[in-house]
Amino acid sequence: MPRSTLAAFETITKDDFLGRKVKVLQPKTGYRAGVDAVLLAASVEAKSGQRVLELGLGVGTASLCLDARVSGLSLTGVELQKNYAELARENADTNKADLTVIQADLTELPSELRQVQFAHVIMNPPYFDRAEGASSDDPGRDIAVGGATDLAEWISVGAKRLLPKGYLTLIQRIERLPEVLGATNVKLGSIIVRPIAPRTGRSPNLFLMQARHSGRAPFRMLPPLVMHEGDAHEGDFESYRSDVKAILRDGAHLGWDA
Repeated sequence: MPRSTLAAFETITKDDFLGRKVKVLQPKTGYRAGVDAVLLAASVEAKSGQRVLELGLGVGTASLCLDARVSGLSLTGVELQKNYAELARENADTNKADLTVIQADLTELPSELRQVQFAHVIMNPPYFDRAEGASSDDPGRDIAVGGATDLAEWISVGAKRLLPKGYLTLIQRIERLPEVLGATNVKLGSIIVRPIAPRTGRSPNLFLMQARHSGRAPFRMLPPLVMHEGDAHEGDFESYRSDVKAILRDGAHLGWDA
């Protein structure tokens, strides 16, 4: 690993995903991938041989979890921050994934990438609007959770990179659902939204969205994916529902059926 990467992070941890099928180096402090990245990967209906682009790659967790579930993918990831991009390359090598990492601003993609179209574009854009929130003391986390690029720009760039009938899939905070829907342009249709709730009877805090290039099917809102058993967290133990545990531990697919 380049010395510059080691110097940029005080401590780097090695974390397991999908029941140790995926091993990921990431900073101990700053932005760290977790359940969100796994859920995003689980919801992508990719097939062997397809090209997949991830915007905002981070250290590569979502793409690597997708690769562990669907073999034979050609993956490309765009990451703004150099040190995170270097970790993503290391993680791709460790997990033997066909993942090309491009360090660039998504609003200024290299010309060679702008000539390529993908069957799937996936993204986990910053959750917070920089104009409405406080910044983080950690520069890497600050960019990851509240970057300067508008959410509409993320979606626009992703839509431009899709093949006809290709899919854009993202995960985002529920309060930004109106903003996301408003940003889907004429290229995107057949929109499906799946809210994600912590427990039965609780309000969703996240959502997954799938939109299709040139799609014409009507908008669909699916029942929430409920993450945990019970009405409240009781005790120091894992409480994921069995279907969620299959996604997080076994790499099960999260389909878009009601």
